[in-house]
Amino acid sequence: MASHGHAVSPGSQNKKRLIWVLSLTFLYLIAEVIGGLLTNSLALLADAGHMLTDAGGLVLALIAIRLAEKQATPQRTYGYYRAEILAALTNAVVLIGISIYILYEAYLRFMNPPEVAGKSVVVVAGIGLVVNLIGMFILRKGSGESLNMKGAYFEVLSDMLTSIGVIIAAIIMWTTGWYYADPIVSAGIGLFILPRTWILLKDAMGVLLEGTPADVNVEELRNCIKGLKGVEDVHDLHVWSLTSGVNAMSTHVVIADSVETLSYNELLKQINSAVSGNFKISHSTIQLEGPGYEEGETHL
Repeated sequence: MASHGHAVSPGSQNKKRLIWVLSLTFLYLIAEVIGGLLTNSLALLADAGHMLTDAGGLVLALIAIRLAEKQATPQRTYGYYRAEILAALTNAVVLIGISIYILYEAYLRFMNPPEVAGKSVVVVAGIGLVVNLIGMFILRKGSGESLNMKGAYFEVLSDMLTSIGVIIAAIIMWTTGWYYADPIVSAGIGLFILPRTWILLKDAMGVLLEGTPADVNVEELRNCIKGLKGVEDVHDLHVWSLTSGVNAMSTHVVIADSVETLSYNELLKQINSAVSGNFKISHSTIQLEGPGYEEGETHL
């Protein structure tokens, strides 16, 4: 038996939040690029680089959400849920690339640090900090529900940290004239972002490789089904995510001798109710088998 319906992904529920943050990000990006070029600040340009990836990442996330909202077709029987995961994966890869490039540029500038207009950088970066804090506030709720939203949130979070670093470096350069602060702070930002982006990349890969969702314990799920009246055994149990917050399951259930044919539907209802209510599984496929039924099996 399979449960029906097109589940709404958490990312889709947060679409308006993304649009608001994208608008703020794009407006500030233009101002920051101009400010970075005029002040000759790598830290500020690094922040602008992250803002650029933010804008691209947010656009990508919105496109992915729109695709995920499309209904399933004979060619895409599960719909386009995975578009959101591909967007999260792309955002992670881009962020890692940007961080590595910033580290490289910081190394070059550390060898020969140029003069930077610290006072102007403080003003521009301060505005950026406010914009990023607003964006984080808007996206924070959805970041815990969807990898796609988490990727967008990480983009804005990295920019917020970059803005703080830029302000610190600018104040140091403004008050002391020590221009090494610019590449040092830029390198610190890159090193801080990398491990967090790696986690996002790993989570996205886990979904694409159909790994068991982190919030589902397979053994507890198996025992829950086996504990239902009329169930003799459970085998060939698989659990995976179509996208963040939309989990699927397939399993073979061996029914007890005491279960009559007319009770099969009732048993299926009990199983579906148990797995959806206790394990956040929105799509389940269950094969009922009578005692003695044998089928070749290569999985758990």
